[in-house]
Amino acid sequence: MAIEIFIPAIVLLVLALGFSVMLALLSKKLVVKKDERVEQILALLPGANCGACGYAGCSGLAEALVSGKAELSACRATSKSKKNEIAKILNIPSSNESDVIVVVACGGGTACKDKYEYQGYGDCRSMQLLADGRKACSVGCMGMGSCTDACSYSACEVNMSGFAEINHAKCIKCGMCVKACPKGIIKFIPAHAKVYVKCSNKDKGLAVKNICSKGCIGCGLCAKICPNSAITMKDNLPVIDYNLCSGCGLCAQKCPTEAIAKL
Repeated sequence: MAIEIFIPAIVLLVLALGFSVMLALLSKKLVVKKDERVEQILALLPGANCGACGYAGCSGLAEALVSGKAELSACRATSKSKKNEIAKILNIPSSNESDVIVVVACGGGTACKDKYEYQGYGDCRSMQLLADGRKACSVGCMGMGSCTDACSYSACEVNMSGFAEINHAKCIKCGMCVKACPKGIIKFIPAHAKVYVKCSNKDKGLAVKNICSKGCIGCGLCAKICPNSAITMKDNLPVIDYNLCSGCGLCAQKCPTEAIAKL
């Protein structure tokens, strides 16, 4: 009678041991080997996990790079030197991209007239839906902070003058603020740049002057005085060739509306 009581327990024990052995064998046989290059590449990525590349964090991008589903250009936050190291690991051509920084191509803010007084909640994207934003300038920074909300590193903030600025000491160059700006005035420029154009309005001088005291009036003085011919005028705005610019800052010093700024 006592033996009959233990038989079910013994059967269950045998079954449990059998399943354990089976699972152990299957786990070894069916294990998915992880490509060691993924960890090597992950160590070279910035670790920001910002998602700007379109993947679930840096680990997701590392896996996509190894599988050939992503390009090195997907991550702006990774320096050119690190990208070249990754290229060696993947045995692909080195990156020909230059390191970049982020700037806000607008210095209007409170110096730019408003079309209406905005009362309500929301950010720049919601304000944009109302008559293309409150600013008289069609590409003027609205100062409602869509960019600041998008930045996880507090590198983008709206200053006391009412327009957004980038804190380059905090910025990881992920580009989330670039994507968030409905006006498209947050841009990447080469990291070695010493000056940048702080206006995006392509209207003629008088039209700009009537709405914003800090807007570029298209006078062309910057292009005329540049000792390296690094500035040309296009659509009433200066375009800087950073391969020619020496960073002397003369253009920023002489600009009558301070539409060119030093970095």
